[in-house]
Amino acid sequence: MGRQVHAGDLMINCAILGLGRWGQSLVEAAQRGGRLKITHAVEPDGERARDVCAVHDLLLTEGLDTVLANPTIEAVILATPHSQHLAQVIAVASAQKQVFCEKPLALRSEHALQMFEACRAAGVTLAVGHNRRFWPSLGALREIVRLGQLGTILHVEGHNSNENSKAVTSGWRLSAEESPGGGLTGAGLHVLDAFVSLVGPARRVYARLSPRELGPPPLDSAMLAIDFASGVTGTLATVRTTPFYWRVHVFGTNGSAEVLDELTLVRRRSGAKPETISYPSVDVLASELSAFADAIEHRRPFPILESEVVATLAAFEAALRSMEFGQPVTCHP
Repeated sequence: MGRQVHAGDLMINCAILGLGRWGQSLVEAAQRGGRLKITHAVEPDGERARDVCAVHDLLLTEGLDTVLANPTIEAVILATPHSQHLAQVIAVASAQKQVFCEKPLALRSEHALQMFEACRAAGVTLAVGHNRRFWPSLGALREIVRLGQLGTILHVEGHNSNENSKAVTSGWRLSAEESPGGGLTGAGLHVLDAFVSLVGPARRVYARLSPRELGPPPLDSAMLAIDFASGVTGTLATVRTTPFYWRVHVFGTNGSAEVLDELTLVRRRSGAKPETISYPSVDVLASELSAFADAIEHRRPFPILESEVVATLAAFEAALRSMEFGQPVTCHP
């Protein structure tokens, strides 16, 4: 299902569930992008919801059932805790409305498969918000790898630390059930997704979580050693309470290439000085939502594929089991 539209057609009417920090960022991005028109919102925090809805001219709605019964709403954006995603995505698909769901889609690849199958059966799009896929630097790195410019890929390294956790003193992000694996659920999952997009699915993961203090804010570090099905090896680390740091580095027989932030890539070749390349800035969240609109309108598929989402969650799931049992764990998507 989904409509066929062309330039000049009306915007896509949407509702959003969740008006926390990230939900508000998505509302603002939709308004900048001009492809999606968020008209309704569902948010259990009444005081926050009233303020945000007033600023952005949204109609505060009682719950998901009311949204699904509204024929004017064509798509639903989920900025809710991932434990709610399975039921919410299936309900939205059953109402034959398009779905954009923030990452992580689930903690278990089995649940992700159920959600994709429900959307496929209903003929609607399920887009997962791995927004860093839309970084210009990471897109350039994928193209370098795809074209074989690094030769045979041997190893990948990644790091994503984010001190935003210092501001988290309550709520689901401090729950071991909702946000397990230390910083892996929030920040590290971005790196896992980047790895999968670059070198394919993981085969086996050995992971450790090293907590210092439960907090709040929590003090911990997580590290993963990964064997990929392609034969590539990888390492990943994340620290929740240090200043923001991002790195994804791909090593091949003909050189290496490293993404350091949204716009910066460093290439290294034998016998030459490292080359730092800066890319023009883009509105990453607006681009992500525009890609969702393209998928709804059948212009082009959403660029983050079901197989990649499932493979990322399979590696994530294996990492959590490895942290629990202290042994390498095979990935089972």
